[in-house]
Amino acid sequence: MQWHVGRDPGTGAEHLVVDERGPALLLNAFTNKGTAFAERERVDLRLEGLVPPAVCTIEQQLDRVYENFLAKSTNLERYVHLASLQDRNETLFFRLLLDHIDEMMPIVYTPVVGEACQRYSHIYRRARGLYISYEQRDRIDAILANHRRSPAVIVVTDGERILGLGDQGIGGMGIPIGKLCLYTACAGIPPDRTLPVVLDVGTDNEERLSDPLYLGARHRRVRGAAYQDFIDRFVDAVMRIFPNAVLQWEDFLKANAIAQLARFRDRLCTFNDDIQGTAAVVVAGLFGALRITRRPFGEQRILLAGAGASAQGIGDLLVSALCDEGLTRDEARRRISMVDSRGLVMDDRPGLEAFKATYARSRDEIAGCVCADASRITLEEAVRQLKPTILIGTSATAQLFSEAVVKSVSDANVRPIVFPLSNPTSKSECTAEEAIRWSDGRAIVATGSPFEPVTYRGRRHRIGQGNNSFIFPGVGLGLWVGRVRRVSDAMFLDAARALARQVRAADLDEGLVYPELSRIRDCSHAVACAVIRRAIAEGEAAPLDDIEAAVTAAMWQPRYLPIRFEPERADTGARSERDSLVVR
Repeated sequence: MQWHVGRDPGTGAEHLVVDERGPALLLNAFTNKGTAFAERERVDLRLEGLVPPAVCTIEQQLDRVYENFLAKSTNLERYVHLASLQDRNETLFFRLLLDHIDEMMPIVYTPVVGEACQRYSHIYRRARGLYISYEQRDRIDAILANHRRSPAVIVVTDGERILGLGDQGIGGMGIPIGKLCLYTACAGIPPDRTLPVVLDVGTDNEERLSDPLYLGARHRRVRGAAYQDFIDRFVDAVMRIFPNAVLQWEDFLKANAIAQLARFRDRLCTFNDDIQGTAAVVVAGLFGALRITRRPFGEQRILLAGAGASAQGIGDLLVSALCDEGLTRDEARRRISMVDSRGLVMDDRPGLEAFKATYARSRDEIAGCVCADASRITLEEAVRQLKPTILIGTSATAQLFSEAVVKSVSDANVRPIVFPLSNPTSKSECTAEEAIRWSDGRAIVATGSPFEPVTYRGRRHRIGQGNNSFIFPGVGLGLWVGRVRRVSDAMFLDAARALARQVRAADLDEGLVYPELSRIRDCSHAVACAVIRRAIAEGEAAPLDDIEAAVTAAMWQPRYLPIRFEPERADTGARSERDSLVVR
């Protein structure tokens, strides 16, 4: 069935134009209104008798589906319920998600999506997105062309590093699906203009390979030159079939994530949220925290606990932020230290990776350090020696921020900034309550997974979640609306500043360094506008007369439109929509 959004030539009112009537409308998640079809529509569209006689408002439908949501006994059951609703009725699903964003974002994305990825082959209900296996490497163009609408945003994974859970193979598809739900809910990217993709190169997860219900390719991961050739073929195909799409990389193994971003960032409009999006949301949180401490950014000393792809992105964006404060790049890099699984990263470590070398400390810098083993300086020892003002965790190691670590950073600072950012919750370096209690209520805390407010000695501390959804949906929206050709790091720094400006003084008074999720669309709008302005300034996008109005007009709203059966117009409209920016 073909369909597209049309406008009445007389009134300018929007409506859906379709080329079929009857059951097909109920089976298509973009045209289905269920019991909300008006009586006249039921007659004109041959739906009489196909739905119950009552005509419901969307509010009544919301009451029904929310009641069913609450009746589920586990979070995984709630995830399946929401996924099934999305498969039936995209408009109702996104309206429900927006109305209950605080409650449901952790269900459709982290942390519950992690369990959904692990159970993917057992809870699979209906196809969504594209599955491209290594064995299909000669047919990628044809596979992409099977997706009938030109996407604004593609999110792709190979499933090897899913959150903190590792290799989930084909189950990694849950991540692009969840991510794109947030592009729509948080930034208004039309749901029909999103495309989740999983590149199935096999899996090294023994549990998946031995599972008789596993839906992916049953062989070990393809690696080396063959793997890179497959990725190259995929990107080349995207550039041919969907040349105007934004391509976002998600949950690749650290080395692959870094390599693919470096390889393709100058060839098409692409970014890696694990590296660049995480960095922007962290820096935005630090901008907010420093509004509480009232200390300049240029005076900060930062210790990163974890050395994955996200840590590299955070470090690099921190350098840019520090340089904006007047430091040289060398001075900025010396303000940042890193601890990995082998201890404090030192410049005399054999086989040191290039990006770690950027933030490695010399023996002279830690002269006098009291440590049990100078070749393996622990996080606690590094904190005592370096006295960081900011401690950031991206290690995916539960309880890495011990009581001794938090107390040490608190001893050196009146208001220490402690961000245990790993997710899901089971991988968090410490809980919000522990960070508050161990710092005697002085720490400014943001986390990667959601935590309830903490009351300590009669004071309520609200815990900001350093959720990438504050950044990547707005970035994608800006790249799409602005028709941006290439993505720069400066765009992410401007996005961080735009997000930080959305935090209100009342939020800061309670320790909250990120805006409330209920304001996520305002945040995404601000981020999108910042990205477009930077892209225009850098010559990566053509000027727009009214950036804010253009972004507002492009943001899809989850509301039912009247439906008209006009077969002679439906196919033509759908074809023209595939190659244009459609505003709603």
